[in-house]
Amino acid sequence: MKQALIICAAGMSSSLMAKKTTEYFDSKGKDIKVDAVSTSEGTQKIEDSEFDLFLISPQTKMHYKKLKETGDRAGKPVVNIPPQAYIPVPMGIEKLANVILQELPEE
Repeated sequence: MKQALIICAAGMSSSLMAKKTTEYFDSKGKDIKVDAVSTSEGTQKIEDSEFDLFLISPQTKMHYKKLKETGDRAGKPVVNIPPQAYIPVPMGIEKLANVILQELPEE
């Protein structure tokens, strides 16, 4: 199973996005789980490297550089989520799923 982690300001909106995106992947037969944490936990989660991909929410993009540097050291991809892919409606969920599919590293 592949795993992606959304890093968000407080982890509230991202938890909803993670849940809906995981459900979307399930409906498409994809074995991808999406989870979410707050920015305060983000660096440690990247260092722990338990996830395959780290996604930075639009409201926390000011932390992208620091988180990306941590990802580079850990050998893990860290990408910004485009604002249009961060809306908890079907179109936004599908866009977020496509970002994840595009950015997940191949085995």
